Amino acid sequence: MQNDICFKYEDSLKVFAAGDVVGKPGRRILSEVIPSLKKKGFDLIIVNGENAAGGSGITPQIADKIFTYGADVITTGDHFFKNQKILEDIDRFEYLLRPLNFPEGIQGKGFCVYGKDNTPIAVINLLGRTFINIGNCPFEAVNKVLEKLPKDIKCIIVDFHAEATSEKVAMGWFLDGRISFLFGTHTHIPTADEKILPNGTGYITDIGMTGPLKSVLGREIKPVIKRFTKQIPVRFKIAQEDLALQGIIAEIDKKSGKTVSIQRVSIPCNDMSFEDE
Repeated sequence: MQNDICFKYEDSLKVFAAGDVVGKPGRRILSEVIPSLKKKGFDLIIVNGENAAGGSGITPQIADKIFTYGADVITTGDHFFKNQKILEDIDRFEYLLRPLNFPEGIQGKGFCVYGKDNTPIAVINLLGRTFINIGNCPFEAVNKVLEKLPKDIKCIIVDFHAEATSEKVAMGWFLDGRISFLFGTHTHIPTADEKILPNGTGYITDIGMTGPLKSVLGREIKPVIKRFTKQIPVRFKIAQEDLALQGIIAEIDKKSGKTVSIQRVSIPCNDMSFEDE
C-alpha cells in the first residue's frame, strides 16, 4: 500500500516506475497517486503510457496530463503508432520516449537524460521482437546507445517493453553490470522475480499495469471470453473495477550506479468511480 512505502538507503537515488497505464481509469489513478509519491521524495518517476489513450496508444494531450500529474519520463511500446496525433507533436516532448529500436525515420527518441541535481539519469525505452515483430534488434540498439553515453552517467534505467519472458530475462543478463536497472512492461501481469543480478543491475520481468485489475489485461472480461470462445470480432471496453497502480521501486547507489534495493508495489485505488472514455 501507499503508506507502506519506505526507503532503505537514505542517500540512494530513488526511482518509481508505474506499469502500463490503461485508459481513463489508469490516468485517474495517476492523477491521485503520483502527487503523493512526489511528496515521499522520489528522484525519478517513470510511467509507461503505452495504453493511456482509450487502452491503446497515447495522445499529446494525455502526455501533457501525465506530466502535469508529476511523471518525469513517459515510456511507450508497440502501440505508440495507434494515435497518429502523437507523431505530429512528438518533438516538443523532451521526456516522452518511443522504443529506441523502431525502424529508422520514425519521429521521436528512444532515450533521454533526465537531470536530477548533480546526478544525471539516462532512461532507455526498448521494444522486444519475439511475438511482436516490430523494429530492429533491441540488443544491438541498446549497445550503440551505451557506447555513446558520457562516462559520468552512472545511473541508467531501461524499460524493456516485450512479450516473451525469455527475451526479457536474456536482456537482463546481457546488460548486467552495464546499467542500473531494467524493468519489463507490456504483459500487464506483475512477476515475482525482482532481483539484483551479480554485477549490480536490478531486474524484474514485468511490473504489471495501472488500471482495473478485475479485467483481462484491463479490458472487460465477458467480451474477451467471447472472443476466445466464439472467435468473432468483439469490441473490448476498458474495465472499471478493482483499480490499482502496480509498479516497482528501485534504490540506486549514486556513485556506482548499482541497484541496492528493489520493492514491488501495488497501490489499491478502489474508491474511484467514473465512466470509460
